[in-house]
Amino acid sequence: MTAPAPATVATARTGRPQVAIIQGFIGSMLMLIGSFGVGWLSLASRELRQVPAIIWLRFEPVGAVISVILLAIGGMLLVRSWLRLGQRIENWGPESRRTILAATLAWGAPMCFALPLFSRDVFAYIAQGQVMVAGLNPYEDGYSQISNYLQIGADDLWAQSPTPYGPIFLWLEEMVVRLTGGQPDLSILLFRLIALVGVALCVYYVPRLAELHHVNPNRALWLTVANPLFLTNFIASIHNDSLMLGLAVAALYIAARGRFVPAILLVTLSIGIKPITLIFLPFIGLMWAGRGASWSRKAIYWALTAGISLGILWILGMLNGFGFGWVGALSTPGSVWIWYAPIGFLGMVVALTGDALGFEGWSWAEIVHKVGTLASLVFITWFVFKGEHAHLVRRLALALAAVVLLAPMIQAWYVVWLIPLFAVTGIRDDWQVKILYFLVSFFMIYAISDQLDIFPYIELSLHTARQLAAVLGVAFATYLVLLDRKTRTLFRGSRSTEKAPLT
Repeated sequence: MTAPAPATVATARTGRPQVAIIQGFIGSMLMLIGSFGVGWLSLASRELRQVPAIIWLRFEPVGAVISVILLAIGGMLLVRSWLRLGQRIENWGPESRRTILAATLAWGAPMCFALPLFSRDVFAYIAQGQVMVAGLNPYEDGYSQISNYLQIGADDLWAQSPTPYGPIFLWLEEMVVRLTGGQPDLSILLFRLIALVGVALCVYYVPRLAELHHVNPNRALWLTVANPLFLTNFIASIHNDSLMLGLAVAALYIAARGRFVPAILLVTLSIGIKPITLIFLPFIGLMWAGRGASWSRKAIYWALTAGISLGILWILGMLNGFGFGWVGALSTPGSVWIWYAPIGFLGMVVALTGDALGFEGWSWAEIVHKVGTLASLVFITWFVFKGEHAHLVRRLALALAAVVLLAPMIQAWYVVWLIPLFAVTGIRDDWQVKILYFLVSFFMIYAISDQLDIFPYIELSLHTARQLAAVLGVAFATYLVLLDRKTRTLFRGSRSTEKAPLT
């Protein structure tokens, strides 16, 4: 990797960014209040269910409607605030760092106290922790083996599926459950603290990795950490992807600075959270081999990188007694599909066509999904073997993007995996950043209208609540793109800056 170039900009001129920060704080506070009515609340959370305000927001139709409105408007206001913050920072000099960190803190702090939003995965973490405490094998025994898992709040969809997480996160799940006795509210607090460690790692390492690529570190930080998708998925939703990604980004930076064994240790810890970051290993091996390395030298360092990492994982498997059981569980998230994923949509079309012709259409869809997986492996191989040494992180970003785009299921947090890798290697201020703007807007609309915890015995159906949230989200996005005089310019035309370089 190349050494960082010195920044020549001494100051940062800003156009009242505090206005955007305050607006985003208001949006996050609205999401916090809305979460008490339609965020996920365990049946075992008896104390919270006795709070009068939460009772009214959750169990009265008017309260539930207000919660949906607050969540939808708050989420979309946060998107607008992020866009406006980028506009109000007129020069991405050193002084803008404090502004971006202030925004991240102001927008993320209310989410730390929200009920889990947009995902029930944290309840699955608790249930899997109970599987570990019970001495069962989470790679063979789903959390349906736990008698009260529905009381915990875990999704029944994955109740009989093996956990797709690595040994490190299994131990974290077990630790949390042992410390809290499985009490959901305390467990959620501890899992959120774990997620915040990943957020802190990204805050620290994203700008440093950007500097190594001669990309403005402050703009990269804004694109990544102040991003509403990053904040909602890693703080409000409490996904373990936060720690996985933070460790992986830290590993890339340390490897780029020439400390390869610690980097391999960090990326192995990341793999021990979620094994998707196995894809980082061949690129770190190429960094270790060095610029202009022969194929034989590359092969040696690939072997060393894989040997160290897999050796550590083997030791971890011996310690927990589960071996490499996580390998067989890797297919668990890929067993479903969604309509907006290109491969998922194509599979649906093929399935409907097959059914119309009298065949087993969904067996055809499974073939489409497998072809997408094979195609992603081809792209990974291409980016590992082809490209310039100086562009290794960009090649990694493209390889991981192929994995995401060619999967039948694309979750919002899969997109968040990609943002820091592209941000630190340069997202131009043209169609590239516009794609990110649209993705953030789309996934926020989808999030606020998808997973809502609506009490089934009130006069507001889940379907109606989702429709209300979707209408509000689409209306707000339409305003941002077409009517708002400030933000509509971001979605059309071109901008003068491209990569926002340091020099």
